[in-house]
Amino acid sequence: MTVPNAASAGRSASAGPNAASAGRSASAGPNAASAGRSAPTGLSHRLAGYLEALARALRRYGHGEDKVLVLGGVRSGKSRHAERLVAHHPHLVYVAPGLPAGDDDAEWAARVAAHQARRPAHWRTVETTDLAGILRTATEPLLIDCLGTWLSRVLDDVGAWRQQAGWEHRLDDRLEDFLAAWAAARVPVVAVSNEVGSGVVPATSSGRLFRDVLGALNNRVSADADRVVLVVAGRALDL
Repeated sequence: MTVPNAASAGRSASAGPNAASAGRSASAGPNAASAGRSAPTGLSHRLAGYLEALARALRRYGHGEDKVLVLGGVRSGKSRHAERLVAHHPHLVYVAPGLPAGDDDAEWAARVAAHQARRPAHWRTVETTDLAGILRTATEPLLIDCLGTWLSRVLDDVGAWRQQAGWEHRLDDRLEDFLAAWAAARVPVVAVSNEVGSGVVPATSSGRLFRDVLGALNNRVSADADRVVLVVAGRALDL
């Protein structure tokens, strides 16, 4: 903007004092060239904002939201938020891939009972670790809660905790099978997972393994999701 103003001032000076005065008056008025130049820019910014808001609305409420990943820390409210996202479906399959409640862990049993008590009567619950199979054969919307508990069981199944020979390959096969089924899902799916990258470094090797694998898994699931939501202190943030 400095160059055009300097050129204009130069032309006004060469035309004499009256011309310079007129030039100054014109530049100070509402119809100044600089104001005219800024108007399209402001309009473009507003238009871009409107289009971005429209795109967010379409992603949120349109047909392009068939797969949603809901992330959050422990007690963040992620499960409740995911349940609200699917509440409008007349039929739904709730997929629980975590360990079933048992008499040996009262605290875990209480958590499972709390989740069960919130589910509407018309939801059907399936307890399984075969998420790939569920995704490929589903004919009704799915709510998977959660990928963290599923991964914990998968790591146990493939021998990761005990460092059994070949566990890395078996783990890769299980994860890739699930990810392929997730990418090809033909029904609405909301998957809940733990966000584990914001805490302290786990003190044990098994804790670090779980954190690293789940973080990588969340990245891959997110890449094939239509919407990703981070829940913090009960507040949902679209990513």
